[in-house]
Amino acid sequence: MFNTPRLRVSPNADSRSADERITLVVIHAISLPPDRFGGPGVEQLFTNTLDPSEHPYYAAIHHLRVSAHFFIRRDGERIDFVSPDLRAWHAGVSQWKGRERCNDFSIGIELEGCDTLPFEPAQYLSLAALLDEICVRFPVTDVVGHSDIAPGRKTDPGPYFDWHRLGQIVAESGASERLLVALAWKCGQAGLVCDAQDKMRWPFPLAQRPG
Repeated sequence: MFNTPRLRVSPNADSRSADERITLVVIHAISLPPDRFGGPGVEQLFTNTLDPSEHPYYAAIHHLRVSAHFFIRRDGERIDFVSPDLRAWHAGVSQWKGRERCNDFSIGIELEGCDTLPFEPAQYLSLAALLDEICVRFPVTDVVGHSDIAPGRKTDPGPYFDWHRLGQIVAESGASERLLVALAWKCGQAGLVCDAQDKMRWPFPLAQRPG
């Protein structure tokens, strides 16, 4: 488990509006080449240094100008690409609770992963710690997946991302109440319940959730 994040500055970012409140965290998954882990492809993509000759897939994406605020590798290493005070280019065409352009008011976290394999325990631990850091600093109200803000267009973090496991780690870690509440919707889908008094409990049948 890595305690100190590594900094790799991405040029793919711009300023937020001065009065913008960060209320959303979006969890993504990415692997480059697809379904392969541990290589430099993601870092190269986010820093505009991806070589199209390295892999056939890269020829189709090397021109993209995208980024995320944070990237968590399979071993839990965290790489910081964009300051949360800036707007990273991670969400694309998106909307949440009737508001479009989610980049404006969100923080994007990429996990090294795909739609066909489970994520690693170290990634959940690193993600839980990062989410708590974010929620201590910003007025986050929701933590969701990319598929929630771009349904039909995106599928990540995918069916193998375990929201139940993340909620359990967060609840056991003594995380901020803000994070517990922000995770309530996704963890409720996973069979967890969160309320202001009792925090999270599991397993908790949805039929028994307090009204």
